[in-house]
Amino acid sequence: MPSLEQIILAVPAILLAISFHELGHGWVAYKLGDPTPKYQGRLTLNPFAHLDPLGTLMLVLFRIGWAKPVMINSHYFKNRRQGTLLVSLAGPLANVILGWFFYNLLRFVMPRLPYTAFSSTLLVFLLVNVEVNLGLAAFNLIPIPPLDGSHILAGLLPPRMSYRYSQLAPYGPVLLAVLLISGGARVVVNPIYRVLSQLLMRLSL
Repeated sequence: MPSLEQIILAVPAILLAISFHELGHGWVAYKLGDPTPKYQGRLTLNPFAHLDPLGTLMLVLFRIGWAKPVMINSHYFKNRRQGTLLVSLAGPLANVILGWFFYNLLRFVMPRLPYTAFSSTLLVFLLVNVEVNLGLAAFNLIPIPPLDGSHILAGLLPPRMSYRYSQLAPYGPVLLAVLLISGGARVVVNPIYRVLSQLLMRLSL
């Protein structure tokens, strides 16, 4: 369980992470020809356009959670499978990029700051931003509907297998609820989180 300081500092970090995640989805969909995110006001960094109350609370307390999904219409894409795959990848990728930025900022300022209460809080804030972004990306990469990972997997599978996989969609929310309540979500998220963390460190400046 995070400390009170971490919970307080997590609030702006989460608002930023959620906004980047959903803007990533919306921006790629818009660039691929779908005007739906623009019409719904989702091409913005305003966090109140993207918040899901329960998903945000989960992020504050457990570093895994979700935002209000961006609605898309794949009929606008020249290649529906490819377009949906790219849009689904865009959200987690946006968080990985943002996490990479905060990780490198943390590495840059850490040896240069004098030890004060303010500098200690700043370092915790930067670290929380890294954790929140990687946590949001990792959770959304779980291949269970309706998370991004399920759409990514469906786009990578052969069409016949993708169709069979899509038939599992109605059971996805129930399975996710079981994982979240039982704590099993951590078992699934942690390996993805570690891979993203290693990627972040390998690509650091």
